[in-house]
Amino acid sequence: MLTTIEAKLISALEKGKLYTVDEASKLSGLSKDAVLKAAYLLQEKGYVKVHEKVWKEYELTDEGLKYLAEGLPEERLYEELTSGSKGIAELEKKFGKEDLKIALGWLRRKGAIKIENGVVKLVSKPEFKERAILNEIYENRTAEVDKTLLKDLIRRKLVKEEEAKEILIEVVSKPEVELKEKITDLTPELLISGEWRGKEFLEYDIRIPAREVFTAKIHPYERIIRECRKIFLEMGFTEIKGHYVQSAFWNFDALFQPQDHPAREMQDTFYLDKYVDIDEELAYRVKETHENGWITGSKGWGGKWDINKARQLVLRTHTTAITIHYLAMNPEPPVKAFCIDRVYRREAIDATHLPEFDQLEGVVLDENVGFKDLLGLLKEFFLKMGFEDVRFRPGYFPYTEPSVEPEVYVEGLGWIELGGAGIFRKEVTEPLGIKGKVLAWGLGIGRLAMLRLGMKDLRMLYNPDLGWLRNLPAIKR
Repeated sequence: MLTTIEAKLISALEKGKLYTVDEASKLSGLSKDAVLKAAYLLQEKGYVKVHEKVWKEYELTDEGLKYLAEGLPEERLYEELTSGSKGIAELEKKFGKEDLKIALGWLRRKGAIKIENGVVKLVSKPEFKERAILNEIYENRTAEVDKTLLKDLIRRKLVKEEEAKEILIEVVSKPEVELKEKITDLTPELLISGEWRGKEFLEYDIRIPAREVFTAKIHPYERIIRECRKIFLEMGFTEIKGHYVQSAFWNFDALFQPQDHPAREMQDTFYLDKYVDIDEELAYRVKETHENGWITGSKGWGGKWDINKARQLVLRTHTTAITIHYLAMNPEPPVKAFCIDRVYRREAIDATHLPEFDQLEGVVLDENVGFKDLLGLLKEFFLKMGFEDVRFRPGYFPYTEPSVEPEVYVEGLGWIELGGAGIFRKEVTEPLGIKGKVLAWGLGIGRLAMLRLGMKDLRMLYNPDLGWLRNLPAIKR
């Protein structure tokens, strides 16, 4: 049984002849959308064949049209140099900085010029085929031209490439068709008037695949970040933020990280050629702590502490720079704060490392907290994130003692380390006037997200793969 639109279309078309959608629309009296719908339905029933013809068309951009009329920068520069060598400063005044830069680049590529002591001179006569190609494309959007030169013109944004498509309809089998009016929508008017009585209703074929609809949803990585934030807010923590650029003092020195520590070297840290002032009294206490332990009971690191190293600005390597500064501004207990933000390190990009990534940092300042409280807090967080097996392995960090590295068990991968934690040493808290014990931790959210999403490559979190994003469930546990 054919629907009304199928019957109208196949009755209007001749067998074995190709029709465009426009032609089929005029002959059948159907809209173009109705023609396409009917054609694909008839194709499934074997009465019609739908041919899709795809090709590429090319069009000049505004800049391409300008160069077609005026000549390309390299052509105009060549003409200028035929009268003799010219200085770059002189050419800049005539052509403009941007056009001259383009022209010099392309003439050098063609081996046509030499630049010595700021003077440009011709050494050979190049071929200029690009303008002819621009003209061909201007006259014929489907012109066959040199593919290599065409790629160059597209890369230069003088030509844009578009994909064109035409649909042709061919009747391959034409049954005897009896046109019957079928009701497709049962409207209030039909019900009130009673016109629906004695008429046929359009059947719905539930086997025909429905068109996929992709609704908007939060990016899975952002969803996990929000989930982490929600857990800590529900546990009574305050979220804090800070600048991406920090002084080395807050990023390293205030955390009792020695100035000759390998992590502070250029290959690990992004340094800026800028310096800031540091509170003199605070700098003195930190200096004394590094050199001889000050009044903390420590021996310090020894050696000479350099305030200029502490004054230099860096892209923060961890969000601990934010939490320690916050504690220095809020030294009286109790304090519960966390920070989720971007950090930067000179890492080689691979499946598990990126030069910028997100970190979850947290601190608890109180008088009567200890190591067990830290482990319990972190275990509770990981359990809320869906990791049932959690353990802690002894670790080492310059600013915490004791220190641990939390690990979670993932089926098929084993135990995976997700960060570091510990209790701030007196060498960190006392010079900053912080009163009480400080539980601290830093977790890599990217690695945590990889485990939650079942990924093997950290780079996928930032890859705009629409197929992967669409197929990923909005909620995954």
